[in-house]
Amino acid sequence: QVHLVESGGGLVQAGGSLRLSCAASGSILSYNAMAWFRQAPGKQRELVARITNGGSLNYADSVKGRFTISRNNARNTVYLQMNSLKPEDTAVYYCNAVLRLTNYWGQGTQVTVAS
Repeated sequence: QVHLVESGGGLVQAGGSLRLSCAASGSILSYNAMAWFRQAPGKQRELVARITNGGSLNYADSVKGRFTISRNNARNTVYLQMNSLKPEDTAVYYCNAVLRLTNYWGQGTQVTVAS
């Protein structure tokens, strides 16, 4: 069973920064990929950033150049550094892990960007 715990959300002014963390059970290198998704009120959950076990990265167009996904293998933790935050980044952010074609989710952490 994969267990994911997010932290680091909060309230920030537009233009500010936050760093989200996702602590995973087991070795994150054993997962096919880990990612951050977000869901704003009334909208569908969307991919924000993904890192594969081989280290490949991809980002949503809306966050390219502002957000960076990274990992610390020794700590089994994935991070999302969010800079130049905009009000439209306001959402619940979820950590995701894929293991043998099964998706696992954290409980989510709220990010609110005030204008």
